[in-house]
Amino acid sequence: MSAVPQATEPLLLRDDRDAICTLTMNRPQQMNLLTSQMLEALQTAFDSLVSDRKIRVVVLAGAGKGFCAGHDLKEIRALKERPKIEKLFAQCSRMMQSITALPQPVIARVQGAAAAAGCQLVAQCDLAVASDAAKFATPGVSWGFFCSTPGVAVGRNLLRKRAMELLLTGDAIDAKKALEWGLVNRVVPPDALDSEVMSLAKQLAEKPPETLAAGKRAFYQQMDLGVARAYDLASGVISSAFAHDEGRAGMDAFIEKRPPPKH
Repeated sequence: MSAVPQATEPLLLRDDRDAICTLTMNRPQQMNLLTSQMLEALQTAFDSLVSDRKIRVVVLAGAGKGFCAGHDLKEIRALKERPKIEKLFAQCSRMMQSITALPQPVIARVQGAAAAAGCQLVAQCDLAVASDAAKFATPGVSWGFFCSTPGVAVGRNLLRKRAMELLLTGDAIDAKKALEWGLVNRVVPPDALDSEVMSLAKQLAEKPPETLAAGKRAFYQQMDLGVARAYDLASGVISSAFAHDEGRAGMDAFIEKRPPPKH
């Protein structure tokens, strides 16, 4: 792939090798924001993998320096009305749940920053391998829109106090702390990231696929019986925040590169 993909290049790149499918979000200049178009591309890819018997493992990656910076606040600001914003978050919640619904294990390859819904995306994947240069944050609280939907996935990965610290402070944590807190499985130097991801993916690809799929399905059934309702609730909360004056003022400040409004 080119170092600076143009807007005409695919939003999502797919590379299938040795029963491993690597999906790469391909908007590095926009930090691979989860726009409605990116969500649609990811949804289409996940839907196509459900019945793909040739693929044993899925790797989710981001092109460029950052993994994913979350939602596009310019897009949300333009939507203005709560029903339209809720539709976007329902689209995102469906995509996130598709990851755990896949029969194949999904590994997040995190080379850089994963913020807000990008941090959610890491948490939603079955496994995650990070570069020691990666950072993780759910910073929405500082800008007037609490990261309630990221909190669904983050809260199901971290101990409650750790999750609340991440969500309530909005502070970023480094890869070492993300490993200690349980957000990622392994942390390696940047030049070892690809080999570590592939080593794990190949190990999983050698397991009996039907057994792996059944085990993954049962694990989430017993762990997350209420996840769909949790996402419905959280989507309503975060949509309301973005439609509220505080959230809109925060979006304006963020987009215009000003400090968060004081409240």
